[in-house]
Amino acid sequence: MHHVAVMKKSWGFLEKIARGEKTIESRWYQTKRIPWGRVAAGDVIYFKNSGNPIVFTATVAKVLQFAGINPQKVKAILAKYGKQDGIKRAEFPKFYRLFKNKRYCILIFLRTLERVAPFHIDKTGFGAMSAWVSIEDIRSIKV
Repeated sequence: MHHVAVMKKSWGFLEKIARGEKTIESRWYQTKRIPWGRVAAGDVIYFKNSGNPIVFTATVAKVLQFAGINPQKVKAILAKYGKQDGIKRAEFPKFYRLFKNKRYCILIFLRTLERVAPFHIDKTGFGAMSAWVSIEDIRSIKV
């Protein structure tokens, strides 16, 4: 399975992935949404900042999913995995505020990061604001 992870440029996480400072991609949701239950070890993730082309790929090493989380569990997840998720200790309060009311968390452990020749995709049919796309083959949406 192939996935496209659209990153929020202002958070700088794509650059942290490139530098090896972020080895986990996390997704926090109020309801179960893609990639919940759809991403697995061996899958390939294509990374891009919003509005920009895809520039990196990584292979999924493992996935952890947490359901029914609460503010205390959010703190525990950030304490245990935050650094690997590219969040500096000083940023924990900011991200805690963003995530404290989320009920689902997906941690995707990354390996074999590779820079790729930049290319664009067509997300038609996935929703213009989709931050995650799961497909069988990236070539089906490559422009």
